[in-house]
Amino acid sequence: RVILLELMMAKVSEKNPVNSEEMNVFMRHADFLAGCFQEKCEAVLKLTSAADTEDEEALVTIRLLDVLCEMTSNNRQLEHLQALPGLLETAIDILRLTHLAGKQAVNIFTTTHAMTGQEEISHPAVGFKSHLIRLIGNLCYKNKENQDKV
Repeated sequence: RVILLELMMAKVSEKNPVNSEEMNVFMRHADFLAGCFQEKCEAVLKLTSAADTEDEEALVTIRLLDVLCEMTSNNRQLEHLQALPGLLETAIDILRLTHLAGKQAVNIFTTTHAMTGQEEISHPAVGFKSHLIRLIGNLCYKNKENQDKV
């Protein structure tokens, strides 16, 4: 699943113009990916315990967030994703939960806390909070209704 999401990420981030048929496919995929993210996003919280650093659901969720961030960076897909019910609320809720989890244990979700001496920890969840903030910012971009929700 992670490899499939990485392939989707590569396709979404291409700078080539897409026709309307491809855009419709992207929209359907965006709906599906957003739904998956909303269902599985709390799996990332399992990564706070040392025993679950390779949890597959959490890794898939991290990659889902990356793809959603890239999709919301495209203006043609942005409006569609901004209108999806619950996506913004889910992103805000999981941001709160990761913030609290980071205060209660070693904060693996930000790069500033992932440094030990001179070497950097290459944990899969590093940067998760910044990607959540990017998604929230993209969902609020030129959208008064979503701005008011935040």
